[in-house]
Amino acid sequence: MIYFDNASTTKTSQKSAEAALKMMTEIYSNPSSLHSFGFDCEKVITSSKETILKALNVYDPEHILLFTSGGTEANNTAILGIAEGRKRYGSHFITTRIEHPSVAAAYKYLEGQGAEVTYLTPDLSGNISLDELKASIRDDTVLVSLMAVNNETGAINDIKAIYEIIKERNPDTLYHADCVQAFCKHQINGKYADLITVSAHKIFGTKGCGALIFKKNLHLTPRILGGEQQNALRPGTENTPGIAAFGEAVKNLAPEINENLERVSAVKNHLLKITEVLDGIIVNGENTSPYILNLSFEGLRGEVLLHALEDKGIYVSTGSACSSKAKKDDNTVAKIWGRERGGSAVRFSFSSENTVEEADEAVKALTELVPVLRKFQRH
Repeated sequence: MIYFDNASTTKTSQKSAEAALKMMTEIYSNPSSLHSFGFDCEKVITSSKETILKALNVYDPEHILLFTSGGTEANNTAILGIAEGRKRYGSHFITTRIEHPSVAAAYKYLEGQGAEVTYLTPDLSGNISLDELKASIRDDTVLVSLMAVNNETGAINDIKAIYEIIKERNPDTLYHADCVQAFCKHQINGKYADLITVSAHKIFGTKGCGALIFKKNLHLTPRILGGEQQNALRPGTENTPGIAAFGEAVKNLAPEINENLERVSAVKNHLLKITEVLDGIIVNGENTSPYILNLSFEGLRGEVLLHALEDKGIYVSTGSACSSKAKKDDNTVAKIWGRERGGSAVRFSFSSENTVEEADEAVKALTELVPVLRKFQRH
């Protein structure tokens, strides 16, 4: 099996799985319990927090980490928590037309409550204009949500430059950076964001665990009620197996970010050789992460090619897993370059465990499949 769908989810590493199992079978106490066994569990949570905050360069008293069920909850908590906390539904917000569905849906909800939302549109390189961002910020702009790495094209945004533009234009405007596809893959200085969202299952942790990191002077309204856990901001017994696995994943990946970037770059470059072998293949996006390669195959439906590759044991996707069941070509590629190009798009996404040999096997499979499939594609 060749697994090139790591932007959807990675496998759980052996060390992360062992950390989770230990919390389920050995340190299985409730971290809120007052006895020493409960304290043993709480120490694991504290250790994982420390590991994650250090990896984001924000291990200091000025930042708070809130564990969530994943990136979707973290994004919702960031956007809606700030909007409700400031009691300013009717004010102005900024995001882009190519954010993750959990961000897009949160802003649609705010619009329904009377908020005004400006949606930035990427240019034909797939990138957001910083000049357009600067021009869009107003005196009543509450929050800007702009992801660090796009989950479909891999387009990279400079969070430091974004933060500095926002604060120069309006120091009261907050910046929310969705770093789910960037965390432990690219170097991140979390000081250049007011709120950051991350997720465990993109980096060899378990599904069902994410985190929101934010500056302590911010007031967030809880989205869940009924307990005092996590300062009553996200009550309920913590997912200690997932949190332990998350911390273990970060501990193992964070020190190797640069080495892994080189490794996945080699994999991506080998796969890009398909553009030299076959005509009618378009690379979607410029300045993209080595972890994501989005290609459009002219004359083919992306879904058809996906299943043909699956028959050869190669697993890819046509876009975000969170919107994969949509009945229309409404992916990021379609939004930027049109439905035809979006409908023929396939995303290959890598992890540090992929190899150049796997990329070469994928090139070989594509070389065989694409010409045949194009002959039978209905027009």
